[in-house]
Amino acid sequence: MIQIGKYIEIAIQWLTENFAPFFDAVNSGIGGGIDVFNQALLWIPFYLFIILFTVLAWFKAGKGTAILTFFGLFLIYGMGFWTETMQTLALVLSSTSIALILGVPLGILTARNPKISKVMRPVLDLMQTMPAFVYLIPAVLFFGLGPVPGAFATIIFAMPPVVRLTDLGVRQVPKDIVEAARSYGASPSQLLLKVQLPLALPTIMTGVNQTIMMSLSMVVIAAMISAGGLGEIVLKGITQMKIGLGFEGGIAVVILAIVLDRITQGLAKNK
Repeated sequence: MIQIGKYIEIAIQWLTENFAPFFDAVNSGIGGGIDVFNQALLWIPFYLFIILFTVLAWFKAGKGTAILTFFGLFLIYGMGFWTETMQTLALVLSSTSIALILGVPLGILTARNPKISKVMRPVLDLMQTMPAFVYLIPAVLFFGLGPVPGAFATIIFAMPPVVRLTDLGVRQVPKDIVEAARSYGASPSQLLLKVQLPLALPTIMTGVNQTIMMSLSMVVIAAMISAGGLGEIVLKGITQMKIGLGFEGGIAVVILAIVLDRITQGLAKNK
């Protein structure tokens, strides 16, 4: 019998014992970032937040999305889930930010280096197809319970789309445009920053949209390890057999997901 799980367990235990200071530093850094997002979102009065998001939705996604944003966010506040929604949004924003900081450069690297692309493709397949619950196990062992392991698992789960679509966007830049830029004496960095990335931006923004959606779905699952937010409301509804509470938490998640999806799609189209 091949016991792959045994060797993975040994590897994770070795990492936990030998890299404890590193994981503590990461825990403090990510935890501080989540707290900053959370405090900033809760500091804004709910009515001002709703107005700002409605205006943003109006300009980026149209009148229909603005109306949905206005009444949807008011419904969340009316159900009494405003604090939990801001906690979820803070976790999504912090996780997405780290995923983009890591994923976009990695996507550029895979687009420009075929050898790295061959190595990254199966790694991304593994990250994207592995059941989301599996990521919670090492996250808890490395960081304990709370929002930080939830963010760690979310980053791993949500990063592949932005890597893939950044890679695709850079590769799809027409070769004649690239050759024209080179013929005018563009350096590799100028070619990347002034030609390839601007033309690939709509595709990259689609990757950002998918990363946000996957972050939101994973944040709900991360409630199982005390990440808090709307996922905790849904989890209470499941564990305590409170059907109404579970549906209310689910409706709040759906509203937040639709609002974020429409706004980011609008940003991609505008770009």
